[in-house]
Amino acid sequence: MSNNVIILIARILLSFMFILSGFMKLTDPAGTAGMIAGAGLPAATLLAYVAGLFELLAGLAVLTGFQVRIAGWLLAAFCVFTGIAFHLPYASGTELVNILNQIMVMKNITLAGAYILLATVGAGAYSLDARRGAYAAA
Repeated sequence: MSNNVIILIARILLSFMFILSGFMKLTDPAGTAGMIAGAGLPAATLLAYVAGLFELLAGLAVLTGFQVRIAGWLLAAFCVFTGIAFHLPYASGTELVNILNQIMVMKNITLAGAYILLATVGAGAYSLDARRGAYAAA
């Protein structure tokens, strides 16, 4: 299997969570707005919609391979920020909540690594970036 096929598969897998999560935030922002308000940030509902729009558009960019280097860096920063802002410290609730928060921080940091790698290697040959000449296919 060629590296370009592997990059395409990775892009599909890495896009799924943000496309779905962004869509859910845009159609029902209440839960996200509650988390944002709970973290002490202002304009929670507005920020929930902004986060949903960002996640949906960034996920679609990764899926289609459009501006993947930029999207990768932005998603990496988003993952680190949300992991720290919304899931630390671990000791903030019941034992189950603490365990889930620890898992979420690890997931977010791990995803940040994947998005940094994607930003570094680019979208691959099977992408909009390649079609418009922004990616030198191997």
